[in-house]
Amino acid sequence: MIKKILIFTTLVYSFVSCSNSEKINELPNFVFILADDLGYGELGVFGQEVIETPNIDQLAKEGMILTDHYTGSPVCAPARAVLLTGLHSGNNPIRGNDEWRERGDVWSFQAMFDNPELEGQRPLPDSIVTVANLLQSKGYKTGMVGKWGLGAPNTNSIPNNKGFDFFYGYNCQRQAHTLYPSHLWRNKERDILDNKIVNKGKLKEGLDPYTQESYKVYNQNDYAPTLMHNEALKFLDRNKENNFFLYYASPIPHLPLQAPQNWVDYYREKFGEEEPYIGGSGYYPNQYPKATYAAMISYLDKQVGEIVEKLKEIGEYENTFIIFSSDNGPTHVEHVDTKFFNSARPFINSKNTLKGNVNEGGIRVPTIATWPKRIKPGSKSDHPSTFYDYFATVSDIISESPPYTIDGISYYPTLVGENQEKHEYLYWEFPAYGGQQAIRINQWKGIKKNLFKGPTKLQLYNLNDDPQELNDLASDYPEIVIKMENLLKEAHTTANIDKFKIPALEN
Repeated sequence: MIKKILIFTTLVYSFVSCSNSEKINELPNFVFILADDLGYGELGVFGQEVIETPNIDQLAKEGMILTDHYTGSPVCAPARAVLLTGLHSGNNPIRGNDEWRERGDVWSFQAMFDNPELEGQRPLPDSIVTVANLLQSKGYKTGMVGKWGLGAPNTNSIPNNKGFDFFYGYNCQRQAHTLYPSHLWRNKERDILDNKIVNKGKLKEGLDPYTQESYKVYNQNDYAPTLMHNEALKFLDRNKENNFFLYYASPIPHLPLQAPQNWVDYYREKFGEEEPYIGGSGYYPNQYPKATYAAMISYLDKQVGEIVEKLKEIGEYENTFIIFSSDNGPTHVEHVDTKFFNSARPFINSKNTLKGNVNEGGIRVPTIATWPKRIKPGSKSDHPSTFYDYFATVSDIISESPPYTIDGISYYPTLVGENQEKHEYLYWEFPAYGGQQAIRINQWKGIKKNLFKGPTKLQLYNLNDDPQELNDLASDYPEIVIKMENLLKEAHTTANIDKFKIPALEN
């Protein structure tokens, strides 16, 4: 298989397609908008009652809601790896977040600014091909803005080496722990911004937590989500005569709590007074945490609306296949009040069921598909699908076979109302938060947790009757448990990176 991958990779980079001035007959453009830590219930069209998302809601009205769509993993880097490679987390080289700490002080913004060798996460192997590589080989112009997290600047696994003609954003997901960073990356070079490096931690002693002036240092000049968004619009403008693929990996609403002031003021008036968050070791203080969190999501919604308007302006909206989704469920940290927002609705809002967990609240993500030429407006599908299906779906649409065996199944038939092939099962494994596995077969969901302590019993839930996963039915359906246990063994392969190994799965 590795030999086939290497051969295809060589072909990708040597492929000569149609000229830039020509459109590829009949083929659509592709835009994938990926929110960061957006909960299943945080959009109006998915039941949100206090945060306003009119543009995303309109996108859903003009396309299809995928009610049973899943991320590839409950945290950032592996979710993105699954999306781009079409390999589920039992086969993927990237199965968790790994900050590569042996390099030095990787969590220091100053150290990373002084030495880019400290930036970034573990790389995808050279042999791995992404969906962007495939589209590039067909003559598409490919662009990415936002958060990468799949290879440090000093590796071969940067966006420009993994299929993207253009990149602007965060190479490193730790850098995205500030939305006013010291720099972003434009292709292979750093773009230095008009921001100071501000260390995370509690509000400075002696400052009044109820005075806006005390938080001024945390809101600076160059707001990364705006800069990246402007580059996305420019990319679309530049390529209106070409077929294009835009991967828009927003850092919103992942913490820290930083948002445009006008949006914060809007929600301050809507929510009224609230207790400030004075900060901690991981994130910045914020005077109005609820208002700011809502502001971030509404700002992302505004940006989605502007992407749609740009596509209409250049005459490409009708023939652009847009997916809007999230990389995992909402965060479980206390200063984002997921119970107030009912962020995981209809699932459970708790530390053990949201981001970082293979429960529905951690991996089922709000997903919308729009393509006016093909998808019926106002439609809805409960076909179980997942991030590793995207590669297969794109391959199906452009009539190009994947370069090697991937784990996905095209959901294009679902989008256009045709007979849909179904997965025998969907699979997840996650070598963190105690070690976890999950599997879904039709309405049945199996979960294993605390695998780092050794083999554990499978919990079984009927999602049709129990979407909150409260009633373990394993003792009532032993035949389903046995089937799932066999499939869990089939889906898992041993990870090449030690940190991603779960010893209990290797026996």
